[in-house]
Amino acid sequence: MIVTAAPGLRQIVREVWKPLALLFVWDVLVTVTYFVLPFSAPSLPLALFGSALALFLGFRSNSAYQRWWEGRSLWGLMINASRSLARQARNFLPEEAREMKRAIVFRQIAYVNALRCQLRRQPLDRDVLRFLQDDEAGLALARANVANGLVDGTGRRIDTARERGWIDTIQQVSMESVLVDIANAQGGMERLKNTPLPIQYRFFPTLFTHILCVLLPIGLVETLGLATPLGSTMAGLMFLAVLAIGDDLVDPFAGTPHDVPLCAMCRTIEIDLLQAIGEEAPEPLRPDAGGVLW
Repeated sequence: MIVTAAPGLRQIVREVWKPLALLFVWDVLVTVTYFVLPFSAPSLPLALFGSALALFLGFRSNSAYQRWWEGRSLWGLMINASRSLARQARNFLPEEAREMKRAIVFRQIAYVNALRCQLRRQPLDRDVLRFLQDDEAGLALARANVANGLVDGTGRRIDTARERGWIDTIQQVSMESVLVDIANAQGGMERLKNTPLPIQYRFFPTLFTHILCVLLPIGLVETLGLATPLGSTMAGLMFLAVLAIGDDLVDPFAGTPHDVPLCAMCRTIEIDLLQAIGEEAPEPLRPDAGGVLW
């Protein structure tokens, strides 16, 4: 997620230079053809086309932002549920079950990092493996859904604590309800990741935007003359920018600079949970040189 007030010039140029260059070349070709060949450019209702397309793109951008914000909200629930689980493990389990407390907290930290890797379609990294003991890592890693396997393992440890008399059934139900909240949040994230926008929201806005960009210099050349490449390119760029905004936000877990900052939130969970049981915690993640918080 870009956290600076405005994206850097390098970031802007990297994202828009290709469509901008293609637009400019097309506009120059139309302008040169108009002045070299004796033809009359057709009068096109560009204002009507542009207004209709703006409404279409507005619906698309709003839908994409709603997906992005839902992803961020679900991770906010995940942070709160993780804190609640650590607090319950610390307060419910007796001192003699200190290793059980640490195991539940460490597994939760490994879990959120595994979920981060799954959502971004990345292999599991060291932030997952370093919180798992060798004898318990294999069971979770053998599952098709590693994150879900880690939550199942946490549930089994809570049941073991009840069998050993460390917690009663009411405390077990309370901790299980937090695991249900965690599972529900994960299910919502997986739904966002695996369900794209309907094809009507993906195909037609892209098609209509490119058609308008092709028609812009043809409809403006008689009015703007030699200034057509500049004016048409800037107008087309505005529509392409709105189209790109939807592409950037539609998948909040794509691993791009516009994503929900999963790494930073996983680090927040790690800090809060380790401090809850008196362990040394790392520093929070900071934005990189480009102003992007991962």
